Amino acid sequence: MEGSILIGIYVFVLATFVGFELISKVPVILHTPLMSGANAISGITLVGAIVAAGRDTDDRLTAVIGLAAVIFATINVVGGYMVTDRMLQMFKKRP
Repeated sequence: MEGSILIGIYVFVLATFVGFELISKVPVILHTPLMSGANAISGITLVGAIVAAGRDTDDRLTAVIGLAAVIFATINVVGGYMVTDRMLQMFKKRP
């Protein structure tokens, strides 16, 4: 149990550094397509959160954490699509 927690922390820290390095090297022109791809991944996270929240368990803490995951994933998806739509509006021609 203890080893799996340390491995999880190690993977999280490594993913944070790699993600920061990758995102910081993305040109400004590619931010909109990158945001759309991230929103698709967040949609998958939302499905996983719904599955986790809907598990048949008697543990109330698991249900509360699952509900929180669904709420936060939904906020992430909706907010991401709103930001993407707003960025795309900047590229439309005005009459």
